[in-house]
Amino acid sequence: MLQKTLFKVFAVLAIFSFALTACGGKNANAPADGAKVTKDGFVCPEPNPRVEVTSKELNLFVWTEYIPNEWKDCFELVYGVKINHSEYSANEEMYAKLAAGGSNYDLVLPTDYAISPMIRNGLLQKLDKSKLPVLANLNPAYMDQAFDPGNQYTIPYEGGLDAIVYNSDTVENPPTSYADLWNPEYAGRIVTVDDSRVIIGMTLLTLGYDVNTKDPAQLKEAKEKLAKLIPSIKIFDSDSPKTALIAGDVDLGIVWTGEAFTAFQENPAFKFVYPTEGSVIWQDNWAIPTGAPHLDAAYAWINYTMQGDLFYLMLRDFPYLNPDTAALDYAKTNAPDLYDPFFNSTITNPPLEALKAAHRIDDVGEALPLYDQIWTEVKGGN
Repeated sequence: MLQKTLFKVFAVLAIFSFALTACGGKNANAPADGAKVTKDGFVCPEPNPRVEVTSKELNLFVWTEYIPNEWKDCFELVYGVKINHSEYSANEEMYAKLAAGGSNYDLVLPTDYAISPMIRNGLLQKLDKSKLPVLANLNPAYMDQAFDPGNQYTIPYEGGLDAIVYNSDTVENPPTSYADLWNPEYAGRIVTVDDSRVIIGMTLLTLGYDVNTKDPAQLKEAKEKLAKLIPSIKIFDSDSPKTALIAGDVDLGIVWTGEAFTAFQENPAFKFVYPTEGSVIWQDNWAIPTGAPHLDAAYAWINYTMQGDLFYLMLRDFPYLNPDTAALDYAKTNAPDLYDPFFNSTITNPPLEALKAAHRIDDVGEALPLYDQIWTEVKGGN
C-alpha cells in the first residue's frame, strides 16, 4: 500500500518538475557587491543559513555524471573548502570500497536497495537532523521509505525509472516490452545500464517473477534466459549510456529516464517506452559513511547544494524525479520558458499508469551473492 501511494505521489510530483535544459549554466541573479562568481559566470548564492565550517576538505564519493559543476565551484568559493570528487558506476562498487575501509569519504549516494545492507553492516552513521534545515524543502513522498524508516541515515537526492529507449529512425519494429529485447533483429544494437539488479530484475519480469525473488529455481531460469540476451548487448554502460545512442553506435536499450530525455533533446527520433511488464523505479540518497572525517563540511554541502537556487541545476543537467520543492519553485519562477518541453514529455513526466506499474528493487539479503554470481557468470559467458 505504501508503494502504491508513493507511485501516485510521484506522478503528481512529476507534473510539477522542470528541466532546465537551456540556461547555459548561469542563474538569473545579477552579482551583488562581494558576490562569488564561478569562472563560467555563475553567481553563487549565499548559504541560507550559513554554518560554521572548520574543515578544509570534503571527500565526495558519488555516481558518475551526477553533480553539477557549479555546486563544487560555489562550495569552494563560499566556504573555502576543497572538494575531492571520486565516482563509481555501480552500487556494488561503492559498497565494496566502503566495506574495505573507505572511511575517508564524507558523503556517498547509495540507491535505495543498497541502503539496508549498508545500515545493517555499520557502514553508515545516523544523521543529526538538527544540522539539516534543508529537510523542510523535501517532498514527504520521498521520505520515510522502507529502506530507511524515519530517514535516520539518508535523505533523498533524486528518483527515476529504468525503461526502454529506441531510435525510431533506425528501429523498424519498436519494442513494447522487456521481452521484446530478445528479438534477433536487435542483436548487437543494444546498450543497457551496467546494473545487475536491474538487468536480472527485468529478466525476472519477462518470466512473470518478482524483481526481488529469492527463489533459486526462479533465478536459475532467469540466468538461462539472460544468457541468451547477453550476446545481443553491444555495450554495458552506467556512466553515460546516452552517449552510444546519440553517436549511433547502438539503436536501443535500457536506460534511466534522465539519460533518455537528454538523448531525445539531441535527437527527437529517440522514443521512450514504459514496458508492459512495468519499469524499475528507484531513488538515490545522500548518506554519511561511518568515520567520515569532515562532518561539518558534509552537512554544509547537503544544506547548501539542496537550496532551491542551487538544486534547480539538477533539473537542467540531470532531469529526473526531483524531491526538492524549493528547487521546483525556483525553476518555475526563474526559467518558465523551459517548463513546456519538460511538462509535455512523457519521459520526464511519467504517466500515472507507468508509475503505478513500476517495480522497486529491494534488499534481497542472503540471496544477494546468488544475484552477483549470476551477473558475473552471464557476462563472462558461463
